[in-house]
Amino acid sequence: MNFPFYIARRYLFSKKSTHAINIISAISVVGVAVTTMALVVTLSVFNGFHDMVASLFTQMDPQLKVTPVKGKTAPADDPVLTQIRQLPEVDVATECLEDQALAVYGDRQMMIKLKGVGDNFDQLTHIREILEGDGNFELHAADMNYGIPGLGVAYQLGMGYTYPNPLKIYAPRREGQINMADLSEGFVEDDLYSPGVVFCIKQGKYDKNYILTSIQFTRHLFSQEGMLSSLELRLKPGSDFEHVKAKMQQLAGDQFYVRDRFEQQDDTFRIMKIEKLIAYIFLTFILMIACFNLIGSLSMLIIDKRPDVVTLRNLGASDKQIARIFLFEGRMIAFFGALIGILIGLLLCWLQQQYGFVRLGSSEGSFIVDAYPVSVHPSDVVLIFLTVIAVGFLSVWYPVRYFSQRLLR
Repeated sequence: MNFPFYIARRYLFSKKSTHAINIISAISVVGVAVTTMALVVTLSVFNGFHDMVASLFTQMDPQLKVTPVKGKTAPADDPVLTQIRQLPEVDVATECLEDQALAVYGDRQMMIKLKGVGDNFDQLTHIREILEGDGNFELHAADMNYGIPGLGVAYQLGMGYTYPNPLKIYAPRREGQINMADLSEGFVEDDLYSPGVVFCIKQGKYDKNYILTSIQFTRHLFSQEGMLSSLELRLKPGSDFEHVKAKMQQLAGDQFYVRDRFEQQDDTFRIMKIEKLIAYIFLTFILMIACFNLIGSLSMLIIDKRPDVVTLRNLGASDKQIARIFLFEGRMIAFFGALIGILIGLLLCWLQQQYGFVRLGSSEGSFIVDAYPVSVHPSDVVLIFLTVIAVGFLSVWYPVRYFSQRLLR
């Protein structure tokens, strides 16, 4: 058996001559455990929000989205896009054209994002699952074009699920000069009609800005015949996603970007990652402060065990072995604090997942979810454990070295 470890284990659990040493040691373990628990719970809550946002975005965003590197649009019959959509792994491909426009309904108006999509858009995404109203997913019928607004857009324009009057859409003409005497000549105007539904994805980015319609309507309105702003794709079940994406990017070269769902919402997820990192750094700093309790605990233990040190020296123990006894003592305090903190943190996360004790609001339905979402990632648990052990081990090295040289001679 490792001699320094054996003695350190006895010191950790044995009764000291001064009761305050036991109390300070217990406080050291509690301090490390509480900080570790806070790390587990905080990072798991960030993971919960990340997973929740990801699940919401997938209702509208395609698996893969191909967009031009230069400019806002590209020809729909571009050879590269043709090669991509003809890959055997591609199940559904939809041409989309998206740009800003002015929507006017009655005496209300607002700037919106008008997204024209193909008729198979409902096969590409889960759009039907987020529709509210009495109608169906329809983009056009005969010579009429339908517009499906986000819930926020419908509210701001005062339309409701069904709007009886046509919704007027305006976009600036791309050719010619504006006649200051008659500004209306500088805009293309067209009408959208209600299919009896709105979409609600519970994300302001979409609900408060977007109107879905047919791509034929947007091509006419924006004077972009034969063009697209993105090619949106869904792969066949069982396809190797990363392999297919890499193959598409190889075909696209430097002409097009190929983005998955997370890359399409890169800004949102990057902000969440930064927030999680900052929370981790702050809590690690608090952990470092909590580990200062170890210095007091070990210094008092060294003073208390000076007679034992003399006995151990007489029995042949070297100064290095004696120093290692107190190093092991501090490291065991850090280890048990980390272990207890992780177990309590995982228990709290499980209770929150099952019962939702910590709620986001006092009334049901005020938010997307009623309680704070929690998702425990094993990689985070491993990272937290290693962080606590590393901070704990480093925090005891210098004090033990210093006190062993000053007090044990």
